[in-house]
Amino acid sequence: MARNKLYTGVALIVFLLACNIETASTTPAAPAFDPTKAALEFQATMMAAQLTEAAQPVATPQMPEVQPAAPEPTSAPLPTEILPTPTEDFEAKIKDAKVLVYENTDARNFGLWIKDALTGLGIRSTHTGSYSGHFMEHLNSGEPYDLIIVGAEDKNIISGEFWDVINTRLTRDKTALIMEVWYLDTESNGPISKILGKCGVKYEKDYQLADSIYWWESTHPIFNEPNVTLPLLHYSRYWANQTGDQIRLSGTGDAILLAGLSSSPSSHEAVLATCMEGRVIVQTFSDHDYHAEDVIPLWENYIYYTLKNHFLATE
Repeated sequence: MARNKLYTGVALIVFLLACNIETASTTPAAPAFDPTKAALEFQATMMAAQLTEAAQPVATPQMPEVQPAAPEPTSAPLPTEILPTPTEDFEAKIKDAKVLVYENTDARNFGLWIKDALTGLGIRSTHTGSYSGHFMEHLNSGEPYDLIIVGAEDKNIISGEFWDVINTRLTRDKTALIMEVWYLDTESNGPISKILGKCGVKYEKDYQLADSIYWWESTHPIFNEPNVTLPLLHYSRYWANQTGDQIRLSGTGDAILLAGLSSSPSSHEAVLATCMEGRVIVQTFSDHDYHAEDVIPLWENYIYYTLKNHFLATE
């Protein structure tokens, strides 16, 4: 800054000298130029300028205004509406399922274990007991059912045209089915064969007295949801004969053999199978040859599993 002002001063002196020279040539009466006086005047002018500049307030650079940061939220904002999860929706469907039950152990007064299993799951059902006529009326009605249960453990059997009507509902409505049948030796060539054929199982042979039953597919949901169940190794024989049948794969459906009378999977000693994408369960042993505390949780799993697959098939 000072150097620029010095250059400016020198230029001014040169200009004044030029002016004086020009003036001297045109105006004879002008006084002679005094260099000393001019230098002193220039110096005084420069000092005055410097003092004036020093007296001016120095502008302070303005820092950009910083907005305070918004506080971090302590928790995620809640949605305006909490939607049910698929699990919650499925559980609601299970509770509201329409179930038709034939369970013919009512006359013996030794426990309606299928009904107890439904109660344990919180599911209301249309339960006809051993009244097969009422059962047929409901089958022939226009009432839709999500699950049909045939608990024909006692010696009054469900046969013939019952299976035709049930087969129609399996095919038309994708209804789920659980059947406890010990008498395939007399039924397997009749109308029930339509269901067994679609399932992929067939009658192998009869057996007379209850024995230990082993899980062949221990990780299958039927043995683990919603209850973890143990193999039925401990029996308490109620039926003196005709306790059940053995079944095997027929190669015509998607059946899976789940449990049997041998400790390892066998092609001809099965007593429990599932098929039709998990909508159907075939049980060929008799419940009351075993203990209620083992059988009722297993039936809860049957019901849960078949209903789940029925709802998946009808979505």
